[in-house]
Amino acid sequence: MWWIYALLSAFFAALTAVLAKVGIKGIDSNLATAIRTVVILLLAWAIVFFKGGQTGISGLTKQNWIFLVLSGLATGLSWVFYFKALQIGKVSQVAPVDKASVAIALLLSVIFLGEPLTYKTVIAVLMIMGGTIILIFQ
Repeated sequence: MWWIYALLSAFFAALTAVLAKVGIKGIDSNLATAIRTVVILLLAWAIVFFKGGQTGISGLTKQNWIFLVLSGLATGLSWVFYFKALQIGKVSQVAPVDKASVAIALLLSVIFLGEPLTYKTVIAVLMIMGGTIILIFQ
């Protein structure tokens, strides 16, 4: 079942790139990022309250808070750079290069989470990074 959610995530990420490219035309990319963030904030909290998840806030540990805040900061920086790249580049180049994050995440999961490094993982990382380099220098 996880792969259905992952495919939906990929679809909406792709849709995001196209919609954002049109939406940022003629405006500051940081303003666009801020507007998008407010929309996401409202949507996320609406889902939390709709599903009754707000009761879990009291059970968060210090570690939960630290790593969720750090993850939020990383997400925010990712969006700032993504929108700037979209503003000055082509979606057909920016979006695939952004997805090099998949290869980077695989490597970081091995280093920091101790996930196994298999031959398939190495081949996948090399292919993704190879494709990224081709797109950057085309």
